[in-house]
Amino acid sequence: MAADKESLRQTVWDHLEDSGEARFPFPPHGRIPNFAGADAAAERLADLPEWADARTLKANPDAPQLPARRAALAAGKTVYMAVPRLRDERCFYRLDPADLDDPDAAATVSGVDDHAEQVGPEAVDRVDLVLVGSVAVSPDGARVGKGEGYSDLEFAVLTELGLVDAETTVVTTVHESQVRDGIGADAHDVPLDVIVTPERVVRTETSHERPDGIDWAALSDEQIEEIPVLDRFAP
Repeated sequence: MAADKESLRQTVWDHLEDSGEARFPFPPHGRIPNFAGADAAAERLADLPEWADARTLKANPDAPQLPARRAALAAGKTVYMAVPRLRDERCFYRLDPADLDDPDAAATVSGVDDHAEQVGPEAVDRVDLVLVGSVAVSPDGARVGKGEGYSDLEFAVLTELGLVDAETTVVTTVHESQVRDGIGADAHDVPLDVIVTPERVVRTETSHERPDGIDWAALSDEQIEEIPVLDRFAP
């Protein structure tokens, strides 16, 4: 499975670069790739009823989801972003637009540390919608990230805390070329409920099971040692 996913990543990254559809930062390889039309995808996302109903979001920090993070703050929604690699005990940034002097800067990966409040898990509100970045996705809800596993781990931590559950909407915004058939899902992978491209909305009706907590077998000893919040849940 891992080899297949890595091959798919390379195919998608290469296509976005070769087609001219990749956008800054360059190259698209090794990251959640930014793409032409990310703004349009964010606008389409903002038209969804799940978005309208959500008061609190957990969002990834990557460039293609920046328009959606800014839209959320502009709409008065609170946004949580994880501290990179969950390296601190206070492992989330809390972006409450009522408390931000510069919401646009706070929504960026370079500005969040200067503008947002860093909080521990006990200070995180219940999350209504989870926005994730993706390298590739399938119409049935399977997702491939950049290969480090932190997005799934962040979701698992929130699950252990009771802040997300089976009813929490999980959505991604991607370029149309990132939608690929035949992607498998591992036990720790969080399936997608909704895929939004600049051209359309895909409601996956996914049959992939959502993980019910931390998959300890998927973590290295080094990760367990370097992520303080995991001490709360260690078996």
